[in-house]
Amino acid sequence: MNGFVSMMLPSNKWTSQLNNEPGTRPSNISLIGGTSCLWTVVVALISIGLSTLNVYELRRLKEHVLIVQNVIPATSPDRPLVPITSPNKPVYSVYGKSADDSHLKHVFAVMERLGFEHGSNKSTDWDILWAHDYPFRALQPLLRNLKPHQKVNHFPGCGYITNKVDLAMTELPYIPRAFRLPGDKDKLMVYVESDPGYKTNQDGSRKLLQRSLNVVQTDSSTPFREDVESSQAKMHPDTQFVQKSNSHRGVHVVSVAALDLDTPETFVQEYVDKPLLVDGYKFDIGVYTVVTSIDPLRVYIYNGDVLFRFCPQLYYPFDPAVLDKYVVGDDYLPIWDIPSLQKYYVNLGFSMKESFNAFVRSKGARKDPLNVWRQVEDAIRLICLKKESLLIESLSHYKYNHNFFEMVRFDFVIDEDLNVFVMEANMSPNLSSAHFPPNRLLYEQTLFNLFALVGVGRRVMAESLQSRSREDMLMQVAEKNLVVFPEECSKRRCELCLADECQLCLPCLTLETLDQLRRAYLEHVNKLDCKRVVPPPMVQ
Repeated sequence: MNGFVSMMLPSNKWTSQLNNEPGTRPSNISLIGGTSCLWTVVVALISIGLSTLNVYELRRLKEHVLIVQNVIPATSPDRPLVPITSPNKPVYSVYGKSADDSHLKHVFAVMERLGFEHGSNKSTDWDILWAHDYPFRALQPLLRNLKPHQKVNHFPGCGYITNKVDLAMTELPYIPRAFRLPGDKDKLMVYVESDPGYKTNQDGSRKLLQRSLNVVQTDSSTPFREDVESSQAKMHPDTQFVQKSNSHRGVHVVSVAALDLDTPETFVQEYVDKPLLVDGYKFDIGVYTVVTSIDPLRVYIYNGDVLFRFCPQLYYPFDPAVLDKYVVGDDYLPIWDIPSLQKYYVNLGFSMKESFNAFVRSKGARKDPLNVWRQVEDAIRLICLKKESLLIESLSHYKYNHNFFEMVRFDFVIDEDLNVFVMEANMSPNLSSAHFPPNRLLYEQTLFNLFALVGVGRRVMAESLQSRSREDMLMQVAEKNLVVFPEECSKRRCELCLADECQLCLPCLTLETLDQLRRAYLEHVNKLDCKRVVPPPMVQ
């Protein structure tokens, strides 16, 4: 016990030193104490430095989270010049002429839910480039030499479909006839005299017939001629046209007699009269359409829903000077404000498309809404096939033809006989719900289906869109998934691949065809609510 106590208590020698008793040897304890104080200060400074660094890193992390959630706008001075990215996540980048990308909030949200991170817009090391503006002029050198796995959300030459003048001048049954002025003035007069029209068949296809014609003039800055030939007015005094500047500005419905046939850089287009109205309001329908491949051509529509937009003023009494009666603008009337559709869309939770279908069916057995959607699909199919050769030529200047995809929104109007007409196709359609928050679900589901279809939203997690291994690819689509016609392919005559029916047998497939079949197969299994319209589904 005494020994234990002696170990715990200092000896007299050390006690005297600690007490600094007189007559004892000078103690070194002051030196030791000074060193301890110095180390204490050093440790304290290091602790303060680490705490400051932690606070700084936490602040950066918070800023990054706010950026991802679009709480800090793109133009904020607090936004880092280069977004934070992790080396183990696929990366998306953005191209646009405007520094403000707040209108892409839902695009970013869906991508990040799929595991992507926003990379630097100045970097070329990305997996997907989302271009709000047409990128093939400013970024042409880059886009002509993409890596095989990189994706861009536009096709070169997509303007052949989305340019309003080019589309309007395409002679197809679903597109109201248009004429360039003044060059096509004589053709216009012949057209007015012949008064052609259309008839919709039971299968949804359209053929030319004879029917009355209306047209619309759309450049308010263009003075109307007072000295139009009287014979022109006598042809069809009630006919109306839309005369538009090539920039598609200014829309007014005018009669034949009021058309200005000599103003350059304009075109006239047939106006669809007697539109189908819901509670007295005219509307248009937006159908989201995805082109996944040009050569061979594959086109899908998002079949989960469509966008209905209503004019803010009642159509009748009709007044061509009041654009809100017949032109759908940014401040359109949403579907949930239309009384006859509220009970379906709001109370019963129907989609916009199914709400419209229910409304049409309620008007009588002779009204079949499915015929509307058959026409919509047929119109999109015909337009894409009409532009196919032009798109192939545009794509031929690029290294790979599978780097690109396209989502456009075709806008349609319907007349009271349920005939469908194409108004325009929008490149980079609006996907912002800032004006109408309930549209968020439509936009995000459309994007989710789009990314699944084109292989951006994948079931297999990876650091990029590149396949990590052959096993990775075969797990998703193997050659046995592509084999067809086993009865024919097992016959001896297919060994030399000479017969037409043997061309899809595995030994007869070229590497390019095999690659296209793999891509088409993956699109098929990943299409979710998308429906293929080109090539049309095979009916068995």
